[in-house]
Amino acid sequence: MSASDDELTAGYHRFRAERWPAAHAEYEALVKGQKPHTLIVACSDSRADPALIFDAKPGELFVVRNVANLVPPYEPDGLLHGVSAALEFGVKVLNVRRIVVMGHAHCGGVNAMLHGAPDNCADFVAPWVAQGTPVVRHVAETVPPHEVDRAAEEAIVRLSIRNLRTFPWIAEREAAGELTLSGLHFGIADGVLRALTDKPRFEPLA
Repeated sequence: MSASDDELTAGYHRFRAERWPAAHAEYEALVKGQKPHTLIVACSDSRADPALIFDAKPGELFVVRNVANLVPPYEPDGLLHGVSAALEFGVKVLNVRRIVVMGHAHCGGVNAMLHGAPDNCADFVAPWVAQGTPVVRHVAETVPPHEVDRAAEEAIVRLSIRNLRTFPWIAEREAAGELTLSGLHFGIADGVLRALTDKPRFEPLA
């Protein structure tokens, strides 16, 4: 058994010993079905886990994670679209009331948009992050060098929210007041969530 397997097994045993006794009733109730209030599009980065950041209970969040928390535009072309499939299920079947796009500091995916994907990630990562490259490179030309990384990460959150509105059943529910869209950025070093507002930069969440 590898070291990684040992860590996972040890974590499972802690879960069973420390969390399960108090949480098993909640899990048993969830067997009947889930009713999450929020769908979160977040990065796959291991340092920015929505369930931990929001101290969420099982069944509260429907989480979609990918490199750089990207939402592609609406393209029902019969091909494989994992993010879009999760959005469709969350909105049409689970009837979530809110969609949150959460970016984070020190994002490797955004860094790849700025500087190029690693050479050994040409099959999937490079074409995936390419959809955000024009946006972040424009940002890099308009802000001071020391602000580029965070401004680019915030720009990708904005891009994903714009793309969410290309999905007709998301736009319709938002217009009807049945669904809200919001953007957040998580600071790994300071643990602060900053929110997209009508100001140029994200503001600390009240």
